[in-house]
Amino acid sequence: MSKSSKSPLLIIFLTVFIDLIGFGIVLPLLPTYAHSFHATGLIVGTIMAAYSAMQFLFAPAWGAWSDRVGRRPALLISTAGASLSYLIFAYGSTLAGTTALWVIFVSRIFAGICGANITVAQAYIADITPPEESGKRMGLIGMAFGLGFIIGPLVAIAGLHWLGKSGPGWLAAGICAANFIFAFTSLPESWKPGLKPPTERTRLGAVGHVMGKPVLGFLVVVFFLATFGFTCFESNLAILVTDNFRLDEHGTQKVGAVLFSFAGIIGAFVQGGPIGKLIKGFGEPKLVAASLMIFAVGLLPMPWVHGSEPLAWATLFSSHGGAWWLLLLFVALIAIGSGLTRPPLFALLQKLAPDNERGLTFGVAQSGASLARIIGPLFAGWMYDRHPSWPYISCAGLALVTGLLAWGKLVRGDALPHTAPSPA
Repeated sequence: MSKSSKSPLLIIFLTVFIDLIGFGIVLPLLPTYAHSFHATGLIVGTIMAAYSAMQFLFAPAWGAWSDRVGRRPALLISTAGASLSYLIFAYGSTLAGTTALWVIFVSRIFAGICGANITVAQAYIADITPPEESGKRMGLIGMAFGLGFIIGPLVAIAGLHWLGKSGPGWLAAGICAANFIFAFTSLPESWKPGLKPPTERTRLGAVGHVMGKPVLGFLVVVFFLATFGFTCFESNLAILVTDNFRLDEHGTQKVGAVLFSFAGIIGAFVQGGPIGKLIKGFGEPKLVAASLMIFAVGLLPMPWVHGSEPLAWATLFSSHGGAWWLLLLFVALIAIGSGLTRPPLFALLQKLAPDNERGLTFGVAQSGASLARIIGPLFAGWMYDRHPSWPYISCAGLALVTGLLAWGKLVRGDALPHTAPSPA
């Protein structure tokens, strides 16, 4: 890789990483803040879903706009908007009652509308990446995700300790503001002005245009289902572990943090390390299909990992150690499977999407993932209330079937006849 291509790649990675630290600071606090203002479960769920709902509505528009005016303006505007949304969040944290809930809700809506970073960052990477390197470089986005979600909660704890309830919001706003300055002064434009502008379409028209292409549409559906399964896992993990090991509230918080951080570390390593070699060795289609099967293998046994008596935090590994190590094994398989899905899938999208519609295509894919993050928690909670094993059985079965379909369509079929790079 030349020095000229390495520098923008590092900048775009840091841009996404810093922005996701801000997201990771606020997200774990939302349920706690909402409950402290005496919100119902439905209101808590609505506040948590607001961000993904707005991403679902606006991601295709951001992607299409970046195809017209460039990636740099979209990234700068979205980063500035994120900083403003966290300022609103910090202000809401100082209020009380219904007013606080409304201000926090507005902050998450605004953050979701401005949440174009991932869509446009993926289009940016595709602009500067030869097709043979696309899978490896797309893995950097997933690595930034994992690292942001590991570091963000730690920063949130520091903010609460030193600055009080509004501290995490102020820290997130400051980090995003620094990110804006960094990107404004360092990030070059990757978009090629000579490309034919894409046809202007309504949001539904944009989605229909992408989904109307059989292979692109199939890949978007696969990404939706993969995100849906992982979101269901995230939603129920703390509840499942609490029930199966009879943890108290203090133990639940710490064990939940350990498991999510562990999954984030595994995912970041997979997407930042061996993903390039795996894609070269097996190819994108096989890796997409295999990742879903690995995910299913890790998810299915989760409900049957139990401790025989109540477990305290101090005896996490010394008591029932075998069950906890087994739980970590299954969480690792889930993280590996999920981590292996995104980079090869978006590498295929890069190869198949026209150069002047990359932002639009990635925006539709991210919009589908946002829809999955809205539906997933509702589905997982509804199924869990009926039986704790049902969300895991259903999502594992869905992942397995999707993996088999991906193997048949992408690997054994003739669905990928044109994956050569587009002429410059």
